Amino acid sequence: MYARVSPKSRPAPARSGRRKAMLAAIVLTGAVITTGALFPPTASAARPDAVQSSLNALVADDGIPAALASVADREGRTRDYSAGVGDLKSGAKAPKDGQVRAASNTKAFTAVVVLQLVAEKKIDLDAPVDTYLPGLLRGEGIDGRHITIRQLLQHTSGLPEYVDKGAILKDPRRYYEPRELLDSALAQKAHFSPGAKWEYNNTNYLVAGLIIQKVTGRPLGEEVNRRIIDRIGLRHTYFPTPGDMAIDEPHPKGYDREAADSPWRDVTELDPSWGWAAGAVISTNSDLNRFYTALLDGDLLPPAQLAQMRTTVPAEEAGPGNRYGLGLFSRPLPCGGIYWGHGGTIPGYATLGGVTENGRAVNVALTALPSDSATEQHLQAAVESTLCR
Repeated sequence: MYARVSPKSRPAPARSGRRKAMLAAIVLTGAVITTGALFPPTASAARPDAVQSSLNALVADDGIPAALASVADREGRTRDYSAGVGDLKSGAKAPKDGQVRAASNTKAFTAVVVLQLVAEKKIDLDAPVDTYLPGLLRGEGIDGRHITIRQLLQHTSGLPEYVDKGAILKDPRRYYEPRELLDSALAQKAHFSPGAKWEYNNTNYLVAGLIIQKVTGRPLGEEVNRRIIDRIGLRHTYFPTPGDMAIDEPHPKGYDREAADSPWRDVTELDPSWGWAAGAVISTNSDLNRFYTALLDGDLLPPAQLAQMRTTVPAEEAGPGNRYGLGLFSRPLPCGGIYWGHGGTIPGYATLGGVTENGRAVNVALTALPSDSATEQHLQAAVESTLCR
């Protein structure tokens, strides 16, 4: 079983020296951008809160049942927002900063654990998968002797995708063993030769999770909880134990539907085993902000490994100007500069957000997957406009 620390027993997050130095510099230079830039003092009819307005529009115009957001200023002060209905049956409002399935944000957690093991000299980023799991990756055009750990984390391995959304929604409470998922990928042929291009792929992180377990001798969930969640005090984040289909704390329900005119189906409870190292983590918007802030502050990785994580390749398929490091996206901002994060989608929930180089952070969660490109753009705009204030 995976070890889990009770949310109440997790320690408060420590603030890094880099963060303190940054705050001092802001004070000394008399920076004019303060919390008011992200947190308007008082919303009024003449000037409504822009973040709240974005969430309201995602609910009213895009038809999402609920939208939640958490915004942190450079000093780590947080403001939480919600819009819409957290339970369509009862009509209850969505709880502010409720727990959601963080989906592919899990990849950043998995990558951090791998890079911690690199720092401990237990994994070599440029070693082939066969060094740790000999003979595991074999198939048409697939050979673990020629796929490196770095290529797994950077989505340049050429491995085919294992996720079948239709099968998952047909039986959302089914438990999957990691090897069963991997076999469905290996039954397909490679998409390209290792290192030839970038292609987002959940199978890469499935293999990374298996390597973590082989090297540490411990379940992946235990390593994620011990090395990240407990270390920086993410009180509302956890890696579900096998068979755990519920969400522990107050949360908005997640919904899915086959078409825009179809009724909503409650998919809150599902077995996250199919997401595993690529998508099982449950968290809140504020905890995700705290995770990415701590990561970029150097609280989770030594400088050398953080630099590796931030070394990117073009990922234009994910959007213009997008680049991908090791479990981490960098995305351009319309006001200039970039932000670092990940985001994720899983039946019932979609999340997007990140942290700027100067410490602003936002994460937005929806309680249904965007059904069209317009909704995706509105979600992206909500994140970008907040980070640009």
